[in-house]
Amino acid sequence: MSRLSILLNVNGQEYPLEVEPHRTLLDVLREDLSLTGTKSNCQEGECGACTVMVDGRPVNACLFLAVRANGKRITTVEGLASGERLHPVQEAFIQHGGVQCGYCTPGFIVSAAALLAANPHPTDDELARALAGNICRCTGYVNIRRALRTVIEKGGAA
Repeated sequence: MSRLSILLNVNGQEYPLEVEPHRTLLDVLREDLSLTGTKSNCQEGECGACTVMVDGRPVNACLFLAVRANGKRITTVEGLASGERLHPVQEAFIQHGGVQCGYCTPGFIVSAAALLAANPHPTDDELARALAGNICRCTGYVNIRRALRTVIEKGGAA
């Protein structure tokens, strides 16, 4: 199968790659770039564990072809932190027990960070809609919502 040359900007770093046209962004991130924070779970876009931002918008990396990401700005959960300083959403998840098994956590954090970058003060309904594509089987969502409400009350993720 022929390979295509692409250039991915992931977490502010450029990666020239040769990929098969059918490979997903999820596979390239995890297998080629060793960015394993983005999780592989359902492979159908139903659970949100693979959520990353492409040009600031959350997408399911398991459904997004890597060639579509050519030239785009990709942010993974690893790219939200600034050096040793965690993103406010990451910090709130830790402080408020928004993490249990942790498998869904990167997707929730990236989805929430994307929302808060676009809308620092979402309503409860807007928050629910933004997170509707993320499934957690452990927490019951109470601590996740508590963590995000804390970030919102502190002025968003700015």
